[in-house]
Amino acid sequence: MKPTIKQSLITMFALVTLCFTVFSFTTKLGLDSYEIYLNNKLIMKQFVNQPLSLRVLQLNQAKDNDELRINYKHCTQEGAGTDRTIVLKDETGNTLKKWVFTNASGTNLSMVISVKELLQLEKNNAHHELSLYYTARELPKGETLALLRLK
Repeated sequence: MKPTIKQSLITMFALVTLCFTVFSFTTKLGLDSYEIYLNNKLIMKQFVNQPLSLRVLQLNQAKDNDELRINYKHCTQEGAGTDRTIVLKDETGNTLKKWVFTNASGTNLSMVISVKELLQLEKNNAHHELSLYYTARELPKGETLALLRLK
């Protein structure tokens, strides 16, 4: 029995609807993401496919006793990576400071850095452009998180 045009159109419509439904739930599948908080206030949320020019971290209102909390989530697993580090580099790639963090457990994925320490490093390297980088066992080449604007 030969399918009619009406049956073909219904089948095609059903397939198109199914495709739209399936793909609408996977827009961020496969992307690492991170959130940066100043104390408990979210100041940056990024997916790593966004351009670096959008990743400027403004800390000019931060105070010495504030804390920067970074939560990095890997696409291939639930939660944080292992052997995590945050590195502060200048524009030529020189490492100015490296923070090493224990493996996260439970729901606390935070890596905490003192703003006072960042401000001191910025003061000591006033004529340099500073950037924060993240590395982990799951991301050995690292990822640029943000350019810092402290003043």
